[in-house]
Amino acid sequence: MSNTLKICYDERLPRYTSYPTAPQFSNAVTGATYEQWLEMLPAPSKTSLYLHVPFCRSMCSYCGCHTTITQTDEPIDDYIDVLRCEIELVARKAPTPLAVHHIHFGGGTPTIVAPEALLALTALLRERFDIKPAAEIAVEIDPRTLTSEMTGALGDSGFTRASLGVQSFDPRVQKAINRIQSVACTAHAVDGLRANGVRSINFDLIYGLPLQTVESCVATVNACLAIKPDRLSVFGYAHIPDFKKHQRKINEADLPSGVERHEQAEAIAQALVAAGYMRIGFDHFARADDAMARAQTENRLRRNFQGYTTDACETLIGFGASAIGRLPQGYVQNEVVLGRYAERIRRGELATAKGYRLTDDDALRAELIERIMCDLVVDIEEVCARRGASINGLSPVLARLQTLADDGIVRLEGPRVEVVADARLLVRSVAAAFDAYLLQSSRTYSRAI
Repeated sequence: MSNTLKICYDERLPRYTSYPTAPQFSNAVTGATYEQWLEMLPAPSKTSLYLHVPFCRSMCSYCGCHTTITQTDEPIDDYIDVLRCEIELVARKAPTPLAVHHIHFGGGTPTIVAPEALLALTALLRERFDIKPAAEIAVEIDPRTLTSEMTGALGDSGFTRASLGVQSFDPRVQKAINRIQSVACTAHAVDGLRANGVRSINFDLIYGLPLQTVESCVATVNACLAIKPDRLSVFGYAHIPDFKKHQRKINEADLPSGVERHEQAEAIAQALVAAGYMRIGFDHFARADDAMARAQTENRLRRNFQGYTTDACETLIGFGASAIGRLPQGYVQNEVVLGRYAERIRRGELATAKGYRLTDDDALRAELIERIMCDLVVDIEEVCARRGASINGLSPVLARLQTLADDGIVRLEGPRVEVVADARLLVRSVAAAFDAYLLQSSRTYSRAI
């Protein structure tokens, strides 16, 4: 496939970590709605927990997360107190202790909380929920602020996986994105984590950053390989300065072109595959013996707000400002502004600001999108039949897929659609064919490549 065609499909599209996507959320779903949905959860309900800690010590210019910069611990301590109250509140609303199989701490930088606060927080989760012995407990880490005390607390709390932000080891790129981080600092963090029982290590890399080149991307990969992470997530930088104003500090003239972004992504992929990593979906890589690689091989790979995952739970409870949850009936999202989130929780209210109630058509399209994103192939007729839906209702989807087939992006065999090997990076364009709401949204998304 030519680079010209690939660039033609380098659209701004959702990452499809949910469907419908967040722009479809509205205030029609309230705290009262969420309370009803919690009370209706079947027992036992196989559940995941997500805890959002929206604080960092400094702002990386590329960041697209909901986070607040603080040099003092007081706002973090206050926030953790509110988070504990929310955990108590939600636990009381659920009919029985929820059976928890996955826990993920995201941010921000969750590991800038006090180690004793983290220990107390995980202890509270174990008191209020039925945390299964084999549960995966994961955390996102900035190696630059990770202390030995926190590393020990992670081990004592039973964390099993850590995701470390790397992005790029190129000093010029690091200066341009306001994130100076050495290879030695990163390796030291990994050594400490492994010594304390956190065995599964993920690195996050980004391509398309200012001043980045194919050569610097490959050099970063080679430095990562020396540390031997179990997984790597490789994201394209999403430049949305109208939405994230701190990104205006990045000189747009320093950003790679569409062709250069594609070359960087492919160079990273080739280097990782050559080193023995299996390509997962369109932006993850894992060792062949990793649980994620096994899930893909066995068609058990899933996709949620953290990207590709082995988490098969149908219920996700989100805690913290801006956190999103998913229940059988739909999605709920907490207040984004810290003050409003804290005020509502302190009043004894669920902090739901908006959400979305799923329809049968939404659930059908969500499964089709998840399978094409995870497996790069889906039998539309089989999914429709299993859900009692008519494939005729997807006629516009089939027409769009035919266009993609004509352009060599997918291969069609009746109702079976498969992304061709060298169009893997364009899978979001294929998923978009199933999206009934995309043209209604004015949201600016990240580029597909």
